[in-house]
Amino acid sequence: MTLESRLDDWSRGWRGPLLAALVALIAGLPGVFAMPPLDRDESRFAQATAQMLETDDLVVIRFQDQPRFKKPVGIHWLQAASVAAFSAPEDRGVWAYRLPSLLGAMLAAAACAWGAAALLGPKTGLLSGAILGATILLSTEAFIAKTDAALCGFTTLAMAAVAQIYAAHLNGERVNRWTKLAFWIGLAMGVLIKGPVGLMVVMLSIAALWAWDRKAPWLKDLGWGWGLILLAAIVLPWATMITIATDGAFWSTAVASDLAPKLAGGQESHGAPFGSYALAAFLLMFPATLLLPSGVALGWTGRKEAGVRFALCWLIPTWLVFELLPTKLAHYTLPAVPALAMLMAATLRAPSGGISRLIGAVLSALAGLVFAAVAIYLQAEYGDRSDIAWTAVTALLFAAAGIVGGVLLMRKTAAIALFTAGALGILAHAALVAGLVPRLEPLLLAPRLEAALEKADMAPRAGAPGPVAVTGYAEPSMIFLLGTTTELTDPAGAAKAVAQGRPAVVEGRQEAAFRAALMALGEVARPAGVVEGFDYSDGDKERLTLYRGAPQPETEIDGGVPLPEPESAP
Repeated sequence: MTLESRLDDWSRGWRGPLLAALVALIAGLPGVFAMPPLDRDESRFAQATAQMLETDDLVVIRFQDQPRFKKPVGIHWLQAASVAAFSAPEDRGVWAYRLPSLLGAMLAAAACAWGAAALLGPKTGLLSGAILGATILLSTEAFIAKTDAALCGFTTLAMAAVAQIYAAHLNGERVNRWTKLAFWIGLAMGVLIKGPVGLMVVMLSIAALWAWDRKAPWLKDLGWGWGLILLAAIVLPWATMITIATDGAFWSTAVASDLAPKLAGGQESHGAPFGSYALAAFLLMFPATLLLPSGVALGWTGRKEAGVRFALCWLIPTWLVFELLPTKLAHYTLPAVPALAMLMAATLRAPSGGISRLIGAVLSALAGLVFAAVAIYLQAEYGDRSDIAWTAVTALLFAAAGIVGGVLLMRKTAAIALFTAGALGILAHAALVAGLVPRLEPLLLAPRLEAALEKADMAPRAGAPGPVAVTGYAEPSMIFLLGTTTELTDPAGAAKAVAQGRPAVVEGRQEAAFRAALMALGEVARPAGVVEGFDYSDGDKERLTLYRGAPQPETEIDGGVPLPEPESAP
């Protein structure tokens, strides 16, 4: 049985979307359990969700005692449901907070396959979803507990429903009510997860398709009457509650402090020039990079075909908006990537031109070598000799995915090239996120700090006096792992914590001030361990020293100076 016949069999009915979701599951799952909590956004989202569960407040989003008025509540509710079902907030297992992202990636791949099948055929639909699910971009977002994979999932669901409705109109068929329901649920959940982003993608795509066709009679089949009511029923309750609870501060802060800076300039040093996403596309679409030039070429040569036209109307307006924004992060383009995957998959229906194959092979090899170089750099900079084996495996798999895929493509076996590059690329990504990176100890400051506190019997979550006072280091992953009550303070505050019998963590640059404050209180330093590493969020080397709390009158601990009994109030 040939690969073509197998694809025909695998893509029938719901097999195509299910297999595409399975690809996304395999690609994203290793990082869900192996990667430690990441700084900074993931740990902020996870910590805010944990506090919702701890306080039973599912309306106002907070990070410790500060309001976090940036994104709507959708992802927090999904994470809270996952943690309540599979874990507990006190366990601080970040994997449970990541499950909605993994499911979002699976939904994106399945929806992409479903939507593409309506316009390009079931086999192309399956390949579209599989390409999307395997991309380095989506498979990475699949194990990060924040909004982007879930947003991609629901936005792709809405766009896939539009594709089904558009195709039904072209074929003179009735539109299934479940398809309309999928559209409105995808749209509403996109709004509840990341505000206007998903809505923008859908509306721009519909407007572009309307402008291209110069008519859009199929729009009447979206079910506007009950659909808008459903959207309002999903979005408005929380919008009303957060407005009342914060006296409108959520909206003003979200716009003024989060959205407006992204529109005005490169927020948090994340600026990049126009065209940056286009230049990075060969990396973001890996391991399917080899089909990227052919997909772009098909966008021009096949533009009169309904499926290609639909993909272009989805891809181009959304991509241009993100290129025009001064703030640029790789995952911003994720809602447009399914359309690019559709174009790339559609190229397998006929042999590609020689120039497209050559450029695809070169870009594929280059991308594989770039990722291999990244693995080698990480080991050289942050690893030791015990990490060489994982580094070699990771680098070889990345290089093989790019080079072997390119060689097979030049031999005019594009489908086999895609399958080979895809399988090797997924293995390479798994080796990177589940094998190499978790072994790079200098990058794992917060997990090592948590382990050091537990080893010294100083972890409040394990029953030691708390909360831990920390000065000079404030990454969200530490707060997530050590607990909501972790005290971020100055050297004097850390010294006061020690005097009160609580543990303190002091970063090296605060050491002198801390010891001076401790001496002023008449206490002695009682170091219990040191954690050294690299803070990849701000690029600083860190040296964190753990200090035991001073023995209190009721506790006899050798080597410390007990505090006097407090004086009675007159």
